[in-house]
Amino acid sequence: MLENYPFIILAIGIATVIGMIIFLKINAFLALITAAMVVSLLGPESADGINRMKRVAIAFGDSVSGIGIVIALAAIIGKCMMDSGAADRIVRTFLRVLGEKNASFALMGSGFVLAVPVFFDTVFYLLIPLARSLYRSTKRNYLMYVMAIAAGGAITHTLVPPTPGPLAMADNLGVDLGKMIFVGALVAFPAALVGILYSMFANKKMDIPMREVAEHSEPDPLQEDELPSLFVSLCPIILPVLMITANTLVNSMLAGGVGPQEMLTKISPYTSIIGDANFALLVATAISLIIVFKQRNLTLLKLGASVEEALMSGGVIILITAGGGAFGKMLTVAQIGPAIQGMFSTEETKVAGLSFLFLGFGIAALLKIAQGSSTVAMITTSAMLATMNVNSEMLGFDPVYLATAIGAGSLIGSWMNDSGFWIFCKMSGLTEEEALKSWTPLLIVLGCTSLATTVLLTFVWPMS
Repeated sequence: MLENYPFIILAIGIATVIGMIIFLKINAFLALITAAMVVSLLGPESADGINRMKRVAIAFGDSVSGIGIVIALAAIIGKCMMDSGAADRIVRTFLRVLGEKNASFALMGSGFVLAVPVFFDTVFYLLIPLARSLYRSTKRNYLMYVMAIAAGGAITHTLVPPTPGPLAMADNLGVDLGKMIFVGALVAFPAALVGILYSMFANKKMDIPMREVAEHSEPDPLQEDELPSLFVSLCPIILPVLMITANTLVNSMLAGGVGPQEMLTKISPYTSIIGDANFALLVATAISLIIVFKQRNLTLLKLGASVEEALMSGGVIILITAGGGAFGKMLTVAQIGPAIQGMFSTEETKVAGLSFLFLGFGIAALLKIAQGSSTVAMITTSAMLATMNVNSEMLGFDPVYLATAIGAGSLIGSWMNDSGFWIFCKMSGLTEEEALKSWTPLLIVLGCTSLATTVLLTFVWPMS
């Protein structure tokens, strides 16, 4: 009985999260922090004598220190890109370069890039008028256009930081952020391409016309001279990625003894500063604020109000993400990790590693189906598996692949309890049945392709 006690605590914790979100309709933050306290009460006393409630608060604070600043700054960057027209410029460039014949790839590419700093619902709001405009000119392929937007936006939302889910997974699993960005994008790209192919298939099977959506008015498009240049528009996205990846590259070369070690040792203190995610996102935030300030001739008062609006949306995500981190830390205290690890012990490290990939994918998918939020599924699953102190030696490959497997699982099973389902359904003018036949299978295709790519990469490029 005692050896199964950690699993009983785990079941109670997950039941608390799912029950409060689904049946009581409680906000995810309250559900996660309540579950953390329940697990803490059921778990053993801390060795250092900290009381059971205090350790939940400490764990919450530790989680905020890892992700709070980055999420807040990413929310500001996303808002500024929307308001300044930078996001619009990126979309128009994709359409101009790829042409109307390849409009679905342009929409997917736009969603793929913009969903890195901008939340999925905002990306969909931005791009859906373009899908409707394209349908008016072509009189066909409406479903393919809206599914292309969904494919690009959904895949980076679940795999590429600084969106909250991937950011929390990197923090929970101890994955370098630059590595998470690179590998996440590497896994996401083929999945997005397969998503486009499935969108074409679904478009042929279901002839869905564009319908008017009365409750959502489409904004007047901005003129070309009202938009910033492409270089300026891309700066808030590309610059922090380059800064973070530069630090990752320097550290990797130093650890592997590759390249001019003396020079790398000299520059590493500087790259560790500029490559810190908090600093890199702060620089990107400053740039995005300057862009929107100059582009829209805002007063400082209006600029401050815009920042405050962005922080209000980002604050909710920070609370949810940190609540999930606290829940995961309490699962560690309850010895869930060793109990789960014992179930997957094997002499073959690679076999054990792959079993963890499928375990992470499966748990994330079950949580997604049960409570609807990909972010909550990613945070909870990664926090749960982090209790096992997973590392390259245990898995046979880098833990970043465990993060991408969990992200892949969090796409599976989107239906009526997922806000993304309703955004896709209502904004595109589809019925619930049509969304279940298009959006839901699309995300399954994205998730399974991402998992397959992840498994392949563990053999081709294990990085351990």
